[in-house]
Amino acid sequence: MIMKNKPNVTVGISDMALSSKPDDIIITYSLGSCLGVTVFDPEAGIGGMVHCQLPNCTTEDKAKAISNPSMFVDTGVSLLFQKFFELGGNRSRMIVKAAGCAAILDQNGFFRIGERNFTLFRKLLWKNNILLKGSETGGDISRTLVLEMSTGRTLIRSKGEEREI
Repeated sequence: MIMKNKPNVTVGISDMALSSKPDDIIITYSLGSCLGVTVFDPEAGIGGMVHCQLPNCTTEDKAKAISNPSMFVDTGVSLLFQKFFELGGNRSRMIVKAAGCAAILDQNGFFRIGERNFTLFRKLLWKNNILLKGSETGGDISRTLVLEMSTGRTLIRSKGEEREI
């Protein structure tokens, strides 16, 4: 199961990438309380990833959401899906997976950003009748999320281990 090739598309915090190239491997690092989402259409070979930092843009954050929609779950995931469909991804074949949403540096549960990120994400999926195929969220660990475009496999790396979700 160990990934054989090196990632060549890096998604930073509050960033997104899509691809239709089978040789691409998309990766994002340091998913703590942030939400990482992958989407993949196995027939069309189209996929993408977003790394969202905060749950939703408030009135004060509208300018940030306009300049960087990937910062927020509500605008970032919606944009990922929109771009996925524009590239030719099919709704009936889309495979959605998620990772992150941990309680890093928030052991007292004061901010609960990870929990809020995942709750908003699930609401967005529910409202749009989209199923979540797999996830690894919560806890108190940081994760690296990988999408292999050649196979559609979504991998998690954490604490020196790698597993597929």
